[in-house]
Amino acid sequence: MGFYSDRIVPHLIDVACGMSLTEPVRERVCAELHGHVVEIGFGSGLNVPFYPATVESVAAVEPADLGWKLARERLAASPIPVERSGLDGQSLPFPDNTFDTALSTWTMCTIPDVDAALREVRRVLKPGGTLHFVEHGLAPHEKVRRWQYRFEPIQKTVAGGCHLTRDIPTLVRAAGFELRDLDTFYEKGSPKIMGALAVGVTEPVAG
Repeated sequence: MGFYSDRIVPHLIDVACGMSLTEPVRERVCAELHGHVVEIGFGSGLNVPFYPATVESVAAVEPADLGWKLARERLAASPIPVERSGLDGQSLPFPDNTFDTALSTWTMCTIPDVDAALREVRRVLKPGGTLHFVEHGLAPHEKVRRWQYRFEPIQKTVAGGCHLTRDIPTLVRAAGFELRDLDTFYEKGSPKIMGALAVGVTEPVAG
C-alpha cells in the first residue's frame, strides 16, 4: 500500500462509515449472527458493538494495520473474542466448512476481485451457514446511475478503490449464493449516489 492508502484511507473510512446514520442498519445486519463468525473487511471494528450475544468468536479479515489499531477501544469493550485472522478476503486462510455465519458491511465495493472473495466465503461457511451483508452499489434509478458512473473514478481515487456501480445482489447470486432475504433502499441522510443500499441474508446454493 502507498502512504495515502495505508495511512489516510483507514481514517476516512472510520469517520465516513462510523456516522450515526449507519448504526441502525449495522444493528439490523448483525442481529442474526451466531456461532463462529468470519467478517471480511473488518476495518476499524465499527460492527463490534453490534455483535449479538449469540456470537462465540469472530475471525476478522482486514488488510490495513491502521484499521486494526483504530479498533482497539471497541475490541477492548467487547465481551466477544475477536482475532485478526487474515489480510485478504480473496484468499481466506481457513479450512472449508469453518464458520457458522459470515459478515460483510460496506466491503464488496472495494475488494478488487469480489467474485473470488464471495466464493471464498462460500467455501469456509458450514453447510447451512449464512452470509449477512449491507453494501452500497448500483442504484435502482437510471438518473442516479448516470451520476454514479460519472463520479466513480473520483470515488475510487479518494476512497481506496471503492466502486459505486457494483450490482451487489447479482454478484452474490453469481458466486453461488441464494438470497434468502433482500432489501434495497436509499440510506436516509446519504447522497443517493453513495447511499443505494442492499441489505441481505444469503446462503450457499446446495450442490
